[in-house]
Amino acid sequence: MSRIRILIVDDQPLMRAGFRSVLEATGQMEVVGEASSGEEALEQARRRDPDVVLMDVRMPGMDGIEATRRMPRQKVLILTTFGLDEYIIEALRAGASGFLLKDAPVEELVGAVRAVAAGDAQLSPAVTKRLLDQVARRLPAPVNRDADALAQLTEREREVLRLLAVGMSNAEIGEALVVSEPTVKTHVSNVLAKLGLRDRVQAVIYAYETGLVTPADP
Repeated sequence: MSRIRILIVDDQPLMRAGFRSVLEATGQMEVVGEASSGEEALEQARRRDPDVVLMDVRMPGMDGIEATRRMPRQKVLILTTFGLDEYIIEALRAGASGFLLKDAPVEELVGAVRAVAAGDAQLSPAVTKRLLDQVARRLPAPVNRDADALAQLTEREREVLRLLAVGMSNAEIGEALVVSEPTVKTHVSNVLAKLGLRDRVQAVIYAYETGLVTPADP
């Protein structure tokens, strides 16, 4: 099995060295580059083509959120010392696949990198909904969303999106709609494709931004 290629972005050299040591000790991951700013991260991403980018939020010059927004195609895992706040929301809006606190246990960091590399969002829909519920009143104005895009969804796809956004797993959605789990997966894939979204985390945020779900929803 090929190694997971990682780019570490943090303005603190000791922090980068620590992450490198932990990740390469697994024997399954290779740090192909390091960067200390958003600008350098984008340049390294183009040159090194990593599978996963570990991205700090606050850095001099271009911050991690803007760098995530401009990242060519790489999956981004945000590293932060902050808790559940608007920094995290903006990072997820920018296209990050999840976030992790810098003081997380080693096994949590390694597991998060593996999950993101495999295409799984590090934040489950349920966790994302709880996060959004906690900060909904402090969010900046939602970005504009094309109403025509939501109109492209079938009635069943819209319902799948709503259930996904309130934190249901594929199995739970299938039970609620009386369909098989593979059918749910197909619906989810269609929703992501039609709305131009990267993963389920972005789908949850989209549902909030369009008013399909609100913090008051069960």
